[in-house]
Amino acid sequence: MLLPAVLILAVAAQAQTWIPQNSDSGASLRGVSAADEKNVWASGSGGTVLHTRDGGMTWAVSKVPGAESVDFRGIRAVDVRIVYVMSAGRGEKSRIYKTVDAGEHWSLQFTNPDPKGFFDSIAFWGARHGIVLGDAINGHPEVLTTIDGAHWAPEQTPSALANEGSFAASNTCLFVLGKAEVWFVTGGRGAARVFHSRDGGHLWTVASTPIRNDSPSAGIFSIVFRDRLHGVIVGGDYSKDSEDLQNVAVTSDGGATWIAPTSRPHGFRSAVAWLPEIRSLIATGTSGSDISSDDGQSWRRFDPAPYNALTFLSSRAGWAVGPRGRIARFQP
Repeated sequence: MLLPAVLILAVAAQAQTWIPQNSDSGASLRGVSAADEKNVWASGSGGTVLHTRDGGMTWAVSKVPGAESVDFRGIRAVDVRIVYVMSAGRGEKSRIYKTVDAGEHWSLQFTNPDPKGFFDSIAFWGARHGIVLGDAINGHPEVLTTIDGAHWAPEQTPSALANEGSFAASNTCLFVLGKAEVWFVTGGRGAARVFHSRDGGHLWTVASTPIRNDSPSAGIFSIVFRDRLHGVIVGGDYSKDSEDLQNVAVTSDGGATWIAPTSRPHGFRSAVAWLPEIRSLIATGTSGSDISSDDGQSWRRFDPAPYNALTFLSSRAGWAVGPRGRIARFQP
């Protein structure tokens, strides 16, 4: 018997879930990046870097010499061979490493020379054109850029508010688009703002948002744009991860203004991604994952498992990572 079209759509809408994979790791994973549908990278505590060449059926450790004690909070695979990994930590614990041979060898590119430095996120417009975000030094967010994939230079940024910083929770507090456009988000008591540059990080504008900022553990954790105008931010308070108070906002003017929708994800969310072919948003955090098919106006929780970060090439090529080595592939 043929099912009515409406019923078919309703059944399909309920199908999303995460399918766990075996990482053989107990690390806290906070970075994940897919080069293609087979080659995916993950990173986390204890200098952990994991790589799969078969879409996650098997995961192997890629050893980064000299990095056994750092916390790799961000990883970016710009293609199947070139991968950058970023560690977060005070001063020299914040580093950038690079491989050009799919993890056979790693080179240390940059070590933060300032004892107050703390890297939060890394992103790339192309294989050589990248940007790194760090917490404020001397009253200004730290931003470094590279145009050759090897040398990193500081950029000037606007003043930070007292107690304002970014969260190195999922490597998605920084988002790039096109050839030079970039946004990053902040949090902390009294601060939940979006910084925006159209020229690769040289000049910046700043916008306030309705995301909660009532404690040091609250603010914006992740940002994504589906085009130059339409974007979504998610966050909340990671110490109260079941609360859904002021944890999402949307923009239709490139981030100049942000509005809170009436429906929200069901708890704190540390990462959000846009899936263009099904025109949906996926948000995840330690209290579960939600999906929105109307530009963030309404959300439905589809999975209760805890995750920290996610990456998508398409609805059939998406992964999430989380605590205690948790890795899963998205089932649309």
